[in-house]
Amino acid sequence: MKKTVLTFGLISGAIISAMMFATLPFMHKIGMNRAMIIGYTTMVLAFLLVFFGIRSYRENIGDGRISFGRALGVGFLIMLIGCASYVITWEIIYFNFMPDFADSYANFVIDDMRAHGASPAEMAQKTEEMKQFKVLYSNIFFNVGMTFLEPLPVGVIMTFISALILRRRRKDLHDGQDAVKGNPVNPVNRVNPV
Repeated sequence: MKKTVLTFGLISGAIISAMMFATLPFMHKIGMNRAMIIGYTTMVLAFLLVFFGIRSYRENIGDGRISFGRALGVGFLIMLIGCASYVITWEIIYFNFMPDFADSYANFVIDDMRAHGASPAEMAQKTEEMKQFKVLYSNIFFNVGMTFLEPLPVGVIMTFISALILRRRRKDLHDGQDAVKGNPVNPVNRVNPV
């Protein structure tokens, strides 16, 4: 299980990390809305590796069968490696290349509210919230936690869907063979009442 989880988890993480670094130079040109669309699309693509990892485990280790619980476990482990890669990559980008991200994000949120016709009271309240956000986001633990929560819902959904699609139950008796041991099953002699 370890090899399957590590292989597919690291590939998933590599996809997320590569896309983050590839889009970094264009961040200011494409805008925050498009960057979010690209980011979440990348997460969906990267978490497709959860599906392929569960399928690989089922076919290579589970002899073509896997329970929903085992599929969920394998999928969650792959997803967690992908999420951890996302967090590590973001922390490198944030602290080395985009230390002004919190300011840019706060400006984006306030400008978006202004464009949608928010009242001055709502704008003042949101401005205060964004000031608090900037202070919190400078804390590494808060930053890591918030960053981990970004891909988590996408990964959880992809893992549940993959586990549901790929589960195959083991039938103990199939065509006169004991599927667990591969031994012939002795039929029970039944007495027919006269």
